[in-house]
Amino acid sequence: MTSDSRYNVQALAEAVDRDLRARGGSERAQKEKAYLKSELLHYGVSVPDTRAIVRAALRGTGLEHDEVIELARLLWAAPTSSDDSADSTELTDGGSTGNHTPVHERRAAATMVLIQSQDRLGAGDADFIEDLLREAKTWALVDPLAGDLIGPLSERDAAFDPILERWASEEDFWIRRSALLAHLVPLRQGRGDFDRFSRFAEAMLEEKEFFIRKAIGWVLRDTARTRPRPRLRLDPPACSPCLRGDTSRGRQAPLDRTA
Repeated sequence: MTSDSRYNVQALAEAVDRDLRARGGSERAQKEKAYLKSELLHYGVSVPDTRAIVRAALRGTGLEHDEVIELARLLWAAPTSSDDSADSTELTDGGSTGNHTPVHERRAAATMVLIQSQDRLGAGDADFIEDLLREAKTWALVDPLAGDLIGPLSERDAAFDPILERWASEEDFWIRRSALLAHLVPLRQGRGDFDRFSRFAEAMLEEKEFFIRKAIGWVLRDTARTRPRPRLRLDPPACSPCLRGDTSRGRQAPLDRTA
């Protein structure tokens, strides 16, 4: 990447940040921060508005692989003193950019940059994406990274197979959830590897973690749209806790198209 290219990516990240701030609202920021139990700063921008900002920013840029990664990295990070947005002005949730705390909507935008540019990504980017998953610590960021990014990438590139196998037994439950949700979109669309999902899910059936149990139920429910009575190899009672109640708490658009 040339210095001019890096400068353009930096300018693009700053433009996205300005647009996010302009769309923000204090009431939404406070409610979302409380709902997500978030330690990040919040601008108070809706998911559809964030997605529209990213689409407009990327339109016609023709970013190459390294530029996509750099843009995502810049947006994921806390605003720096070189950013126009990092001037210590008050944010809509009562915080300030001056303390260099990451911003939720910037991280959501970084996620969308990767999703919308996934044709330039591959297994060589798995470590970078895994770092984001570990830092995210919320379904609102983990789920689109796992479902809308890792899902399609792993379906077309077998090099992800050992990565998902490792993730399925990771100590970090967000990484385990990602291994499950990577199967969601392909299975929902009538493709995918249900045997592998079943194997992963069965190994996690006894877990007490809410986000693991709900991920299993979510994938099974959506798989049922195209696959008659999808079942794990264990008896149905063993999985019944995963299917109990509403699974919507683990979703973020575009996985949940109604969001």
